[in-house]
Amino acid sequence: MMTERFYLYDDTEQTKTRFVSFMGENQRYDLAITQTERYYGKSLVLDLQGSSFAIIGRDDLDEPGYLESVYKLTEEEAAELREFLSETIL
Repeated sequence: MMTERFYLYDDTEQTKTRFVSFMGENQRYDLAITQTERYYGKSLVLDLQGSSFAIIGRDDLDEPGYLESVYKLTEEEAAELREFLSETIL
C-alpha cells in the first residue's frame, strides 16, 4: 500500500539559463547560470566540472570566503570567478 506523498511545493516556472565556459589565469570554468523568480532575484550558478552549485546574488559576491567555500576554490580562482559573476549577475 502506497502512502500519500506530502509536497512542500511542486511548481513549474519559465527560466533563463546561460551556459558559459571560459579560461581564467588559474583554471577553466564551465558554468550554467539559471535566472528564476524563485530565489528573490538571485541566480542558481552550477559548476559543471566540480558538481557544485549555489544560489548567488550580488550581496553574496561581497561575502568573504563564500565562493571559495562553495566551489572549493583558492583565493585567486575565486577572484576570477567573482569578477566574471559581477559582470553577469544583476
